[in-house]
Amino acid sequence: MTTLLVVHHTPSPATRELLEAVLAGANDPEIYGVEVISRPALAATLPDMLAADGYLFGTTANFGYMSGALKHFFDTVYYPSLDHVAGRPYGLWVHGNNDTVGAAAAVGKLATGLALTQAADVLEVAGAVDAAVRERAYELGGTLAATVME
Repeated sequence: MTTLLVVHHTPSPATRELLEAVLAGANDPEIYGVEVISRPALAATLPDMLAADGYLFGTTANFGYMSGALKHFFDTVYYPSLDHVAGRPYGLWVHGNNDTVGAAAAVGKLATGLALTQAADVLEVAGAVDAAVRERAYELGGTLAATVME
């Protein structure tokens, strides 16, 4: 069985909705052989990172950057993960009230440094989460899970 690690910072109702939709997509009944592990960014560990076959990162956009919690996760795992996670797929969703560009770019730079492979377009959401956004989040989760499926 392969593992998809979902590392997220979801302090608001909107980011929680996105997480739930991503997890629903990753656990779609047509996807098999994938264990989906969801960890809040402050609880995710280096062993979680090293054991996973793919990643989904979720964050709020805070003052033009990713959340401090997700930044802490990357600070913790970055150097010990180098050369161990290269080539593994990842996806990202970012929610902000009005701007997500800086947060998405910051995570992208870290993923590039880790030599992760972007498996889906970044889901950037500004403002309210509606049915169309939830569907895109579901697709993001499904895409990543299907990418790591045995």
